[in-house]
Amino acid sequence: MSNKCGDAPITSGDLHGIVEALIAGYREDSRGHHINKRFTPSPQEITEIIDLLLQIFYPGYHGRQDLSDEDLLYHVGTLVSTLQVKLERQIERCLCFQDETVDAGRLDVPKCRQRGRDVARVFVGRLPDVRRRLLLDVQAAYDGDPAAASMDEVILAYPGLLAVTVHRVAHELYLLGVPLMPRIMSEWAHTRTGADIHPGANIGDSFFIDHATGVVVGETTDIGAHVKLYQGVTLGAVSLPQHSRGARGIKRHPTVQDEVTIYANATVLGGKTVLGQGSVVGGSVFLTKSVADGQRVALEAPRLRVASPSQSPPVGGAELDPGILDFDI
Repeated sequence: MSNKCGDAPITSGDLHGIVEALIAGYREDSRGHHINKRFTPSPQEITEIIDLLLQIFYPGYHGRQDLSDEDLLYHVGTLVSTLQVKLERQIERCLCFQDETVDAGRLDVPKCRQRGRDVARVFVGRLPDVRRRLLLDVQAAYDGDPAAASMDEVILAYPGLLAVTVHRVAHELYLLGVPLMPRIMSEWAHTRTGADIHPGANIGDSFFIDHATGVVVGETTDIGAHVKLYQGVTLGAVSLPQHSRGARGIKRHPTVQDEVTIYANATVLGGKTVLGQGSVVGGSVFLTKSVADGQRVALEAPRLRVASPSQSPPVGGAELDPGILDFDI
C-alpha cells in the first residue's frame, strides 16, 4: 500500500500503528464520533422525504409527470402514506439519537417510537396549509421578478423557491420539537441553493429570495409578509464571546416587518434591530440599528475614477494614476 505523493510505501507494521493511534484518539476524546451508540438519523432517507414533499407540493413538476385527474387520489395517497412511514422512522431515530447522546440511561425506544408516530401524524395534517403558503411564495416570486416568464419557471428553476419550500417544512418540524432533522433539511437546501436559512427562523407569507446565492437567515429572525431579499443578504447576530452558551434561546437576529426590501449584500445584525414596515435597505449596507417604517437606507454614492484610452500606459512607459485600476469590464 502506498500513497500518491511518491513517499515510501506504508508497511503492515506502519498501518497497524496508524490504526492503533486513530482508535486511541477515539477513546481519548469523545468528540467527533458516534461509537457504541445505536441510533443515527439517515441523511439519505431525509433527502427522500424532501423529494416526496416536493412531489406532494408541486405535482406534475417533481416525480411523475404524466398525471391526470383520475390518477390523483391513488398517486397522492401513495405519496402521503410513504412519507408518513419515512417520517415516523426518522423522527424516532432523531429522538433516540438525542436521548442517547445526552444520557444513554434515559433512552426509551418505545417512547421515541410513539412520539415519532404522533409528530408525523400532526406534521402530515399540516401539509395542506403549508402548500397554501408555498403557492403565495410562488406568486410572490413571479410578481417580484420581471425575468420570470411563468410560475412554471419559478417552480422548476428558481433556487430561492426551493430554499423557501424546504424551510417551510423544516420550520414545522422545528416547531414540533424534532431534533436534528430540520437542520439536516436546511443544510441540504443550503448546498443546493446557496441560501442558508435556519429552520428556527419565522417567515411570513409571500416571501421571495431573488437569486438566493449567499443569503443567510439566522435562527431567531422574524420576517413579516411580502418581504423580498436579494442575493448575499445576511440577517445575522453580532459576534459573541467564545463559549457564550447562555445566548442560546434568546433573540439574537433581526426583525423584518411587512413589505420590506433588502438589496444585494446588505448585512443586518442584532436581536434588537427592527426594519420597519415598508422600509428599503440598499445594497452593501451594514446595519446594527433599527429603521423606521418607510425609511430608505443606502450608502453614499462612491466616487468613481475612469481612465480614458489615452491614459493607458505605453509599453515600458509611465504608470497610471494609482487610484485607477487597469482592467476592462
